[in-house]
Amino acid sequence: MNDRKQHVIKMAHQLFTDKGFQNTSIQDILDYSGISKGTFYNYFSSKNELLITLIKTIYKQLEQDRNELLIGQDPSDIDVFIKQIELHLNTNRANKLISLFEEVLILNDADLKQFIKQGQMRILHWLFLRFIDIFGENKRPCLLDCAIMFMGILHQNLKYQAIVPESNASINQIVRYSVERIMKMVEEVSQSGDQLIPPELLDHWLPDSKNPGPAFQQQLYHTVLTLKKQIKNNNEESKYLDLLDFVQEELLNSKEPRKFLVESALLSLKGCEPSFEQEILQNLERLVAVFFSQIEETS
Repeated sequence: MNDRKQHVIKMAHQLFTDKGFQNTSIQDILDYSGISKGTFYNYFSSKNELLITLIKTIYKQLEQDRNELLIGQDPSDIDVFIKQIELHLNTNRANKLISLFEEVLILNDADLKQFIKQGQMRILHWLFLRFIDIFGENKRPCLLDCAIMFMGILHQNLKYQAIVPESNASINQIVRYSVERIMKMVEEVSQSGDQLIPPELLDHWLPDSKNPGPAFQQQLYHTVLTLKKQIKNNNEESKYLDLLDFVQEELLNSKEPRKFLVESALLSLKGCEPSFEQEILQNLERLVAVFFSQIEETS
């Protein structure tokens, strides 16, 4: 994404948080960011698309930061998970996303509502996978239920702490308290064998995801992040960062991953080989090969 487009997104974000999304006009964005109408429509087809791009940009950075917390750590470490949840909450707060989400959900715009709901499903999916890391594959049948309950516990604790007079509870304390509650609930529900929602329903709620396993996801995140760190000070750094983001997005979030485009991206990345450790780039190629091999086996 070029600097001019990022500037427009940044200025629009400030307007959305100051005036509200609905009360901000495209003309307001043009005036505040200092661009022409033609430039705006060269970047975005509508104000809605700008908002979607803004949210995707924020959460793309969040996902990268969240995954960095896992590097070199035990995925089952509950303290790492607490840090990831804190990061998520602090990102929402710093970018005033909750008020934006609440405004969008009361608007009569089906596409925006669907985008927000799909984002919530992706968070739930991530929680479910992290709970498998933490509590083990043998508890999988109850972990979607537990992920849903954890979201409810955390949300309500945050909501009511916010209205407690002179509350001194920190985000860390609220998150840790909520996590400790769900840990006991996981043990209880797994022992009873009770289940409300089978995890297989995630495939229907997120039909655009191939749902690769958490181990594969973690290997991919780690490999892509390592490669990104190796291309600092390269003249074509932005190009190679975009290629790595594309490969990751295509493998993890595309409804129909396009093998030929991923392979083309890998070929382009090889053009930056002096900047990459050959072993790490080969590891990315291996992960791509494994991914498409599994798709072919199940199709």
